[in-house]
Amino acid sequence: MSVSKKLIRCVILDLDGTLLNTDGIVGNVLKVLLGKYGKEWDGREAHKIRGTTPFEAAAAVVQDYELSCSTTEFLSEISPLFSDQWCNIKALPGANRLIKHLKSHGVPMALASNSPRESVEAKISYHDGWKNSFSVIIGGDEVRTGKPSPEIFLEAARRLNIEPSSCLVIEDSVPGVTAGKTAEMEVVAVPSLPKQTHLYTAADEVINSLLDLQLEKWGLPPFEDWVEGTLPLDPWYIGGPVVKGFGRGSKVLGIPTANLSTKGYSDLLSEHPAGVYFGWAGLPSRGIFKMVMSIGWNLYFDNKEKTIEPWLLHDFNEDFYGEELRLVIVGYIRPEANFPSLESLVAKIHEDRRVAERALDLPLYSSFKNDSYLRSS
Repeated sequence: MSVSKKLIRCVILDLDGTLLNTDGIVGNVLKVLLGKYGKEWDGREAHKIRGTTPFEAAAAVVQDYELSCSTTEFLSEISPLFSDQWCNIKALPGANRLIKHLKSHGVPMALASNSPRESVEAKISYHDGWKNSFSVIIGGDEVRTGKPSPEIFLEAARRLNIEPSSCLVIEDSVPGVTAGKTAEMEVVAVPSLPKQTHLYTAADEVINSLLDLQLEKWGLPPFEDWVEGTLPLDPWYIGGPVVKGFGRGSKVLGIPTANLSTKGYSDLLSEHPAGVYFGWAGLPSRGIFKMVMSIGWNLYFDNKEKTIEPWLLHDFNEDFYGEELRLVIVGYIRPEANFPSLESLVAKIHEDRRVAERALDLPLYSSFKNDSYLRSS
């Protein structure tokens, strides 16, 4: 994408799936409710209901599962179940960072969601400082037609008193992208569905997660928190027995990864965007080592499951299947990418290694080497 010639003066954000990780909650609630009707939610309709209004989503589920109730009845059953869960919804990685950054630079922000205004207010009330950061908040019940109609975005621009062409929309759903483009705004898509970027061709830019947003492309103040090619994160922890790796990694790539079982970590995996991260690895019987790791589908090998593949930056004489591996992830390097050849993939992985090794010597990251989690067995 070429650098935008347009000067963006405000940012209009979607809420569910863009700033908040609502997918898991939606799945859990639907599982419970459909179970009462003797049906099983399998997630395959997730793409149909993403970005729609609550009524449209309910109608799709009632129809697809041939439920013995009306859309209105289903909606009245499911709404209180959702309301009970609003307090459990986490912000997506990069959401707090983006809101704080724009607010501190005086960039006006609007929140425009297909959800009813009341539920938008309820959801954001659990996130410190969010409500006061938005000059305008609009729910789907405040306009005649929800996204993909442009009405909600045009109304946001009107309330902000800013020309639509000077607005940047950030959206995770196809209806949202369509609405933003129809409103003649610039649109950055952050797809919440894995491996579906081909559906977002209408957007001006498609990024992997909010961590990859480059605001300077839109004439907005750039983030200044990258340190030597890395983005510091609030540390997160994951551990378990080494299940595989060494095999494909060493034989095909010459890179011995020590893959962890993803069992019990599906929520954590859904929380963190596919990409390359780094931090410290502890093997209680062997010590503590620098590590760089990928989370994702490994597009070159086209994995069906999202995996965690840590590479411990140390030459081991033997493999250590079954040993307990503890990881503290402290920073982010880049999004997952597809590579035209094995050589280009290997070259990039070695570049990631160099970035991680250098960064982990910085006091900012090296202090985590002493984290007690790495030593406990």
